[in-house]
Amino acid sequence: MKITNLSLAAIAAVAMTTGAMAEVDFKIGGQAVVYYQTADAVAPDTDMFNKDASSANFGLQLNANADLGNGFGLGLQGTGLSTLGLEDNLVSGVRQSGLGHNGDTATDAGNYFSMTKAYLTKQVGKTTLKMGRQELPKSLSPLAFSESWNVYKNTFDAIVAINSDIPDTTLVGAYVDRSNNHGDLSKFDEFQTGKAGAAVRPNNGAYMLTAQNKSLNGLTLTGSYYGLPVSDNAAAPHTDAFWLDTKADLNTLAQVPVSLAVQGGQLKPDGLDDTNVLGVKASAKTNGVNLSLAYSKVGAGTLSVQNVGTGVKTPLYTQMIGNQNFIAHDNDTFVLGANMPVGPGKLIAKYDMTTDNSAASNDYTELDVIYKFKALGTNMLAAYVMQNADNKIFAKDVAGNATEDTNNIIRVWTRYNF
Repeated sequence: MKITNLSLAAIAAVAMTTGAMAEVDFKIGGQAVVYYQTADAVAPDTDMFNKDASSANFGLQLNANADLGNGFGLGLQGTGLSTLGLEDNLVSGVRQSGLGHNGDTATDAGNYFSMTKAYLTKQVGKTTLKMGRQELPKSLSPLAFSESWNVYKNTFDAIVAINSDIPDTTLVGAYVDRSNNHGDLSKFDEFQTGKAGAAVRPNNGAYMLTAQNKSLNGLTLTGSYYGLPVSDNAAAPHTDAFWLDTKADLNTLAQVPVSLAVQGGQLKPDGLDDTNVLGVKASAKTNGVNLSLAYSKVGAGTLSVQNVGTGVKTPLYTQMIGNQNFIAHDNDTFVLGANMPVGPGKLIAKYDMTTDNSAASNDYTELDVIYKFKALGTNMLAAYVMQNADNKIFAKDVAGNATEDTNNIIRVWTRYNF
């Protein structure tokens, strides 16, 4: 859909730009979402689909993009969230909210609107500058990226330069200061670093450099460096982070029907122990079924390997729906996966086996069964997740003691893109 002949002055306050009056054509699109999740170990003595074990959201997101002329562009995104009153009968929490409520259903917490993107772009030769609130893709920013698992993605306040002067090569330089988190989309704060489940937020922004090369058909090489910020908290001093990722389509390179990926990284906090990372993934298709086997090893250094923008997901090949806090630090993980077309969609199954190398020795397994399909003009997902840990870590009682070693999750959502 297109809205034409809007005055630039009418949106100047929102975009934080100034200029003379001009006629601007906006391209309008967006996404409407209904999202529901329930689990049987959210709290003691709760059953699946019980109100106290469930959370949900309705969301409406509008994107407006415009060519301002002279190489300038503008992007705006407004995100609205509502419970539709579901907390009165069906749920006791929301997946996302705003206004400082961080996922609860307090008065008006689930009814919220904010500008989740507001950026200006400028094209200079083969370099694109993008300044403002925006998404960062994991393919080019593996340690600070926008995650897509919740109702809507998190975004960042950043200045990004993307250059393509070198043939088959993309160079990215960025300064990233703040990001929001999934519980409260309205709260933008500094990066998170720390061990899994014990993240701290430093006081300064971070710098990133990434180079991605595709000179050889079937081979993609990506290398990234981060200068992560200094914190007043001794648990997160200045950190240099390095990440390498290689993806090879061996069918294209050597007529072998296998895809292979290798990743490695290192987090080097000043004066503290380094965290080293290694990951490998192989995948192939046989008899209409796509099979994959992934392995990751994360060392026992000071920091966990998680998205510093949210403190939630990892960039590891072994990342699944709910295993992030178990695979991000001091462990060995194998994930076996398979997917195949079934009816109008795709059936996906993955199984995680994680060995905890820490003193806690809390080994972990997870089974994900996911069905993605199209219906009624929308994209839909239905997922079942079974989590099991050696130690009791789920469903804390009023005294804060965990009472369960197994948790079952059902997640369903529908998305309409327009």
